[in-house]
Amino acid sequence: MHESVVTLFRRTRDVSTGAALATAAISAVLLASGIGGSAQWQVWFAVIALAAGIPHGAMDHVVTVPGMQPARMALFITGYLAVVALAIVAILTWNVLGFALVVVMSAVHFGIGDAAFSRELARAQSPATTRAPWWVYAIPAGALPVVVPLTSQQADDALEFVNPLLRDWHQGVGPYALWASVLAGVVAIIWLVLRGHYRDALDVVALGALALLAPPLVAFAVYFGFWHAQRHTARLVLEMPEAITRSRDHSPAAGFIRAVLPGLPALLGTMVVAAALTMITGGDLQANYLWIALVVVWALTVPHMALTWRLDRDALGAHQTDRAVLSG
Repeated sequence: MHESVVTLFRRTRDVSTGAALATAAISAVLLASGIGGSAQWQVWFAVIALAAGIPHGAMDHVVTVPGMQPARMALFITGYLAVVALAIVAILTWNVLGFALVVVMSAVHFGIGDAAFSRELARAQSPATTRAPWWVYAIPAGALPVVVPLTSQQADDALEFVNPLLRDWHQGVGPYALWASVLAGVVAIIWLVLRGHYRDALDVVALGALALLAPPLVAFAVYFGFWHAQRHTARLVLEMPEAITRSRDHSPAAGFIRAVLPGLPALLGTMVVAAALTMITGGDLQANYLWIALVVVWALTVPHMALTWRLDRDALGAHQTDRAVLSG
């Protein structure tokens, strides 16, 4: 991995961890001061943060079939959108079951993706260093930002605001899932500290603080927009020769921007589709837009998770892939 890309990974990690810790600190101050405010500002903050995370999923074709011909690209896009459409219909039809499956799927996807990011950076910095098993980090990295906010006491009001049917989505197992997630985080922190992986341990601390202190919608949105999406975008630089070149010749930030720009049309498309679906289903933009936008984002995660598995598998495997040579 070229030094400029290593710098990009380090800065992305520092920014995402800083965003989580800052949000947790601000939330703690507001909580101690008894200042919560209405859910409205939290909802729109969540929309903005979620929007920041949408473009990273628009580059799946780069990961899956680089250099594909136009005909194959059209077929790929058609199949991709068909899966998204089926997922949207399923979640809108079976709200509670669909939401529960999304929670599990998101926790798995986020945890594995974050562990892959950490492993790639660690290998670049110290190739010979023995690492802890990837799942020690992946389990709390996925469960803390997803399961904990959605099973906390604050979650009921937030979920009722989004969609009243989701209020008791966990069917009574929420407290057990919450404490299991926290326990996984504590075990991971102890394990990582004892092995000398202090930076990984700080990540788990930041995720735990964000999940436990920030309002549920804010916690998930900050994680998705300013943690998961940013780290995934940094990894996409390794898949894009032009982004690698910009990182080398200009700056790490230039390489990052090059990886973001192609995904921006997807942001506009997602917002437009969410607005159209809200009106088609008879909803009100002010009252129902967030729910529909979340459904669209969750539906996009279904094919995105499957297609990025190759990227994650290679990063977590015993050997580096050809893209390490490309970026070196």
